[in-house]
Amino acid sequence: RVDTAHTHAKVLVLDSNADRARELSNRLRFLNYEPIVADDADTCNAASQDPGIAVMLGDITQSDLRETFNNAMQSRPDLPILFFDKPLDDPEFCEAITDHPAWTLDAPIRRHQLARLLRRAEQFDGKERRQQRITGNSQPIREVRQLIEQVSEFDTNVVITGESGTGKELVARTIHEMSDRSDKPFVPINCGAIPADLLESELFGHEKGAFTGAVSARTGRFELAEGGTLFLDEIGDMSLPMQVKLLRVLQERQFERVGSNKTRACDVRIIAATHRDLPTAVKENEFREDLFYRLNVFPIEMPPLYKRSSDLPQLLNELLVQHQGENAGGLRVTPAALTVLANYAWPGNIRELSNLVERLAILYPTGEIDVDDLPPKYLSTENKRTLSDEPADAAAVDANSASSSVDLTSITLKNHLQAVEQTLIREAMSEAEGVVAEAARLLKMRRTTLVEKLAKYELN
Repeated sequence: RVDTAHTHAKVLVLDSNADRARELSNRLRFLNYEPIVADDADTCNAASQDPGIAVMLGDITQSDLRETFNNAMQSRPDLPILFFDKPLDDPEFCEAITDHPAWTLDAPIRRHQLARLLRRAEQFDGKERRQQRITGNSQPIREVRQLIEQVSEFDTNVVITGESGTGKELVARTIHEMSDRSDKPFVPINCGAIPADLLESELFGHEKGAFTGAVSARTGRFELAEGGTLFLDEIGDMSLPMQVKLLRVLQERQFERVGSNKTRACDVRIIAATHRDLPTAVKENEFREDLFYRLNVFPIEMPPLYKRSSDLPQLLNELLVQHQGENAGGLRVTPAALTVLANYAWPGNIRELSNLVERLAILYPTGEIDVDDLPPKYLSTENKRTLSDEPADAAAVDANSASSSVDLTSITLKNHLQAVEQTLIREAMSEAEGVVAEAARLLKMRRTTLVEKLAKYELN
């Protein structure tokens, strides 16, 4: 049966693949959308004054891609974009859509996915944008976003792993908001923060008089999350007896409140998260193997902050706005300070970064934050990442400043930072076989900036 709720909503389709554009148009009409098909940017831009609910991009040139995006954004800054293949080889465009609603369509086209994404496009607003924001454009974060998009439309159990403070709950919330369950509750519970003897009551609820202190009936998290998503944070800290009870619920999709013999059915999607190595915990008999395989259908690993240091400028800007508001007093971080932060180990990950930004926003409400303004631990060589770690994107955080200077009171630190920068430039030039433009792309910096640095360090 055709859904009549979306009759005549426009969708711009820009695709030089005529066969696919024709198939897509037929599917859009079947779903009661009005397709506007074009095979180049000029034709599509003629319709951009009334862009409808979304733009669908297929096989087009990079110049047409950027032109279409820029023109459409003038009419609708938050206009959703649907891709068949994201142009990840265009760094400028990827940076432009980092904070934009941009979703990938599978090929061949699947009607269920197409209908779901178009519904999201119609419902999209600033609130959803903030909820689903996973900041950054580094390769590890791109991979996380892709996994989120792939699993969201299914009810598959998901396990999110990663160090504490990397943003595992944000990933879980994003999966929920992108799923068909988004209009139902998202209910989180930290399994490691609740005593083992109380966790059963928290999850399943209890009846009045079920145990000492149960003066009234209580609704558990499974009931609260009915139809939606239950997020089991720090699942690795759950006791073995409780793991048995959780496994039974996952297998039978039903449970009883504590102190009741009435069976209740549940329709809940499970997303779990942990900082522990669950396979090792299974080998050491600290986590049930059958529960692990029941949960670990679709694993997602959140990278630690030190592995995505090129995302630091975006993360810092977003956190500054959060702590200072939209009318922030012009506080910014200098390229020299960014370079220092990019080489820090970040044991507390994004949570530690947020705490640092909040502190700096209080101490320095306006102006610039330079190296001397950072707490001493961020300058200590003991807290630097080791050579075995993934290289820092030190050049990336300096990409927008061709004339930045490092005016430090410590000449030792200055020389150290310059040595790090020279090493990264040499590695990029070697990888690019001496082609400056290619090396600049690898370093995620402007070509003119790289030329100036090559001359400055006499690396020509």
